[in-house]
Amino acid sequence: MALIKLHSVALLLLAAFNATAVLGFVLRPSSQSPSSTVVSTQLNVVGQQAESFGPAEVIRKVKSSLPQIEWLAEGTPPEENKINMPDHVRKVLDRPDAPKRDAENEERTNRIRNRSQEAAKDAKALKGMCVGESDDNAWWRQEVTIPEGGRAVTAKEPLRVLVAGGGLAGLVAAAACHAKGMQVAIFEQASTYAPYGGPIQIQSNALRAIQQINPECYKELVAAGTVTADRVSGLKIGYRKGNKLAGLYDAGDWLVRFDTLGPALEAGLPATVVVDRPVIQQIFVKHGLPEGTVRIKSRIQSFEDLGKGMGVVATLEDGTKAYADVLVGADGIWSQIRKILHGLGEGAGGFAASGAAGGALDDAEARKLARDTVEIAAQADRRHSGFTCYAALAPHRASNIEDVSYQILLGEKKYFVSTDGGGERQQWFALIREPAGGVDPEPTPEDPTPKLTRLRKEFAAVGSSGDADGNEWDPFALELINASSEDDIKRRDLYDGAPLLTTVDPQRLLSPWAKGPVALCGDACHPMMPNLGQGGCQATEDGFRLGEELGNIKNTKDIPGALGKYSRVRVIRTSIIQGFAQLGSDLLVDFDLMMTLPILGPFFLRMTQLSMPWILRFLYTADF
Repeated sequence: MALIKLHSVALLLLAAFNATAVLGFVLRPSSQSPSSTVVSTQLNVVGQQAESFGPAEVIRKVKSSLPQIEWLAEGTPPEENKINMPDHVRKVLDRPDAPKRDAENEERTNRIRNRSQEAAKDAKALKGMCVGESDDNAWWRQEVTIPEGGRAVTAKEPLRVLVAGGGLAGLVAAAACHAKGMQVAIFEQASTYAPYGGPIQIQSNALRAIQQINPECYKELVAAGTVTADRVSGLKIGYRKGNKLAGLYDAGDWLVRFDTLGPALEAGLPATVVVDRPVIQQIFVKHGLPEGTVRIKSRIQSFEDLGKGMGVVATLEDGTKAYADVLVGADGIWSQIRKILHGLGEGAGGFAASGAAGGALDDAEARKLARDTVEIAAQADRRHSGFTCYAALAPHRASNIEDVSYQILLGEKKYFVSTDGGGERQQWFALIREPAGGVDPEPTPEDPTPKLTRLRKEFAAVGSSGDADGNEWDPFALELINASSEDDIKRRDLYDGAPLLTTVDPQRLLSPWAKGPVALCGDACHPMMPNLGQGGCQATEDGFRLGEELGNIKNTKDIPGALGKYSRVRVIRTSIIQGFAQLGSDLLVDFDLMMTLPILGPFFLRMTQLSMPWILRFLYTADF
């Protein structure tokens, strides 16, 4: 069954890439743009804009040279494009086994917001953290002499696991290992265990992984979360576009509408929920791990593989030694563990704005990080996506909250994503195509809110002069932007990795994310664009599989084989999902062209609508 699923998805990918090749939706680094920041890397794409070439470039030039017939763009788009809940989605949501939508209410809003505040206070008070006496007497401080050839792993002398990184990937991996009877310790480099990036969508596949790891954590997450699968999701056009031959669309009209519930129910999985990041941290620290498992202000700077089953020694930034049998690098896209494991450039292990603490960065630190990251990415062999991202959690009841849980407003050079954050809050992301390393002006008396000023112009609503290209956006984007404060809006460039390995090293081909007693998980090995909301979900799957493989070990000499199997099992699935996420963003390069092409434009939208259930069926599986 797993092979059939993989084959089906491979065919979908092949069809998608073939379609984009025909239309010319292919990317290349731009060498002509004077604003591009070119940084030489192995992948040769860091800091560079993407632009079309081939058939799309030819078509664009031909179109611009032809007389523009205004009456083709005139007319009234179909009313069905404005309906939030189409029949095919309503049919699924009305199923007897579907979760029933309860309208937003004051009690639920207060409960969700108070729970988030309570969790943030716990983090600030270091509840459950490794401090004081528990730190002085921590098991990982004790050097254990293991003979060559390893030692037996027993209930009395279990496997000992160090985890670098205290975000979602690290918490899940540690909880999975603890559930299998291992001793675990998490080292988080941040000085505060604070929320970052707002709530997280825990999709059906990740919920099933957590359910298998720790039923109590699963129960708590579902109780704390807000179901988002009980409404419609999809793609909208940001501004009026199209023509009589390809189809007319007003600003905010639906292009594709789908549900995330049907594929989950088919697979027997729970419905997707959204949960505040500090609440997730609180639940795992309280219910998934022993007291004192997480140690903050602790960056693992280096490690030594002692070989032959004798374990690993990690050295913290302050010189402290930590001894264990296994080291797991869950320390984010700029992973220090990955840098050492793969022999990357000296600057590859930069500071990660991790899921544990990135939100603590102020604007000055964020500006410095944006500039430094261009150099870090060059050393770390990461791909700049061509997008910078503004994000915030707006304390606002969205105007379409009862019908829509997730939507994307699409445009030529940018797009706007919003999702229900629970508690009458909307989490939104504005992704704008531009080179890496850009920063916003510092506030001045004349413009105290430079980020808001830019975003209000980028997504200028209908009835205004529009954005720089004269496009007047659907007012929903400004509804959420204006409900956010300048301080709450965070900006970062988006980077990901090559979907498949860019190496001919036999060791890495056989064990892509592991070597000896050291392995990677989460963004450290498969960072991806946020379009599918699967970054954290795939990290969760990693944690489950890692625990399963390590749980079978009877002797420490078998650790390299178990970690190698873990990474081989995971690399194909995550690479496919990375590819889908990259493709979703990269197609925007020629989106405006696609929307005006007769036959091909409608065909593309139709195929997108038909393929979504298949993509979701691949994502929502219990086999990982």
